[in-house]
This record gives sequence, C-alpha cells and structure tokens, in this order.
Amino acid sequence: MNDSRYAGAILFGLAATSALAIAAMTLGRFPISLPDLWAVLWRDDASLPASYAQVVWNVRAPRVAGALLVGAALSSAGAAFQQMFRNPLVAPDTLGVSAGAALGAVGAIFMGLSVVAIQALAFLGGLAAVALVWLIASRLRALDPLVTLILTGIVVAGLIGAAISLLKYLADPYNQLPVITFWLLGSLASFGRQDFLASFTPIAAAIVALWLVRWRVNLLTLDDDEARALGIHVTALRGYVVCAATLATATAVAFSGIIGWVGLVVPHCARLLVGPGFTRLLPVAALLGAAFVLAVDTLGRTIAAIEIPPGVLTALVGSPVFVYLLARVRRSD
Repeated sequence: MNDSRYAGAILFGLAATSALAIAAMTLGRFPISLPDLWAVLWRDDASLPASYAQVVWNVRAPRVAGALLVGAALSSAGAAFQQMFRNPLVAPDTLGVSAGAALGAVGAIFMGLSVVAIQALAFLGGLAAVALVWLIASRLRALDPLVTLILTGIVVAGLIGAAISLLKYLADPYNQLPVITFWLLGSLASFGRQDFLASFTPIAAAIVALWLVRWRVNLLTLDDDEARALGIHVTALRGYVVCAATLATATAVAFSGIIGWVGLVVPHCARLLVGPGFTRLLPVAALLGAAFVLAVDTLGRTIAAIEIPPGVLTALVGSPVFVYLLARVRRSD
C-alpha cells in the first residue's frame, strides 16, 4: 500500500473529524456562530451572555467528545474482530458483548437503580457475556476454534435477548419500559464531563493495547499452524485481542447504549482506503468511526423537532452502505 495513500487517509479522517466537531458545536436548537464559538473556546467571551459558555462547555463539548470516543472504540473493536476471525461480517457484538451490556442496563433500570449503577452493570454485563462465551467455547472441541466462538456468541446472545425481552414484558409500561427502550436505541444526549472522564481511560487503554500488537494481529489472518510456525501463541493472542476489543465495546455501550453498524461498516470503508493491513487499518478505522458517530449524532439532534436516536440512524445509513460495499467487493473479485 502506498505511503501517500495512507497519509491521505489519515489527513482525510482528521479533516473530516475536525470539520464535523466544529459543525456539531455550532448547530442545534441554540445555534452559535463561528465567531462566537471561537470567542467562547478562547475565553474571549466577556461580551457574550453566560448561556453561550454553558452550552459549549457543559452540553456540546462533552457530547462531541463522547461521540468521537464511542465511534473510535466501536470501529477499532470491529476492525480487530474482523481481522481475528478472518471474517468481514463480524462486528463488535459478535461475542455477545452488546447483548450482555444491554441485559445489565435493563436489569438495573428494572430494579430502579441510579444512572451510575446502570452504566456499571452494563459494563460488567458486557464483560461477563464475553467471558461466558469464551468459557463455553473453550470446552467445545468439535469445530474450528473461530467457528466455535462465533456460534457460541450467537447462542449466548440469543439467550440474553430472551432475558431482555422477559424484563421488558415485566417492566412498568409507564415508567420503566420507555427508559429501557430509549437506552436500547442508544443516545449521547446525557453524556457529560464525568462520563467522558470515566470512559476515556478504558477505551484509550483498549485501543493502545490493540496498537501494541498490530503486527501480530496481521498474522491471525493465517492458518493457525502457519502462525505458530512464525512464533505466535495463537490462543493467547486471540484472548488478548478479545479482551482489548471487548473492553472498548463494553465501555462504549455502557455510556451510549447500543449504536449498531459502526463496528461492521466503518472497518470496511477503512479497508477500501488503506488495505487489510492492521497496522494502517486500526488508526484509519478509529478516525472514520469517530467522524461517523459524530455526524450521525449531530444529524439526529438537528434533523427534526425531536431527537432521533443514533442507533436508528446508523441502521438506516449502515444497511445500504454495507450492501454497496458487498457489491463492490464482489465486482472486484
């Protein structure tokens, strides 16, 4: 892959993310012009009403940062899982992390717990679901390890989905059920400074952990025997990748709800730009994922009188884009 093409993809991602961040800070029910935004950001806003600084620093800046963080986390995890499973149809929730996080959050809402408890149980639920999938798959030797992981993830996610449906059926239809439905559709509306501080460290640590083994992750696309011949401990490396990708996904889902299609579609777009090498794929996927979620979130809160959940828009945008990408790959074959 040409170095200039990789550099161009990075510059494009940075430019798109920066432009979208500026647009997100100015657009909304309380529009802010670029000069006023500049004055607020550089603390030269003495002539402006105090509401301008309140909107920028307490509402929009944390939400923009949250969208960037969630998008980078989901797309990085999706790229890692697709590389590890050698399957472009794999997404961050393949091993049940999103379903487990959803069950934890729904259970907390059902019990009437606080927002912090909902986020904590969602995070723990995502980790527990993947741990259960890994434990079951490690006891099954009939199939290829990767196929076993995928099938086990589907089964566990199905069981968790049934539990979520039961809790929704038993929930109070006037108080609990609307909250559950709203959370399952995903939202960054309540993402604040404390949420950013709590979610930044685990997501950043997960992405850095994937970056540190970027060369080895490329070898997971080979047959297990070939990878072992090159000195790779395949099982340990897979466990490492699963832990890092799960940490990123569980944290993102815990703070934003379920925002689908990001980890499935964005890595495909990044792969078209820079090729399949994980060393270049990871940073480009993270940048494009951050830009995509920020664009969707901004569109969702400005396109209509009521805010449209990002999970709805990512499905509407992601589905046709993914079909187009599949058709393009088939034509290139």
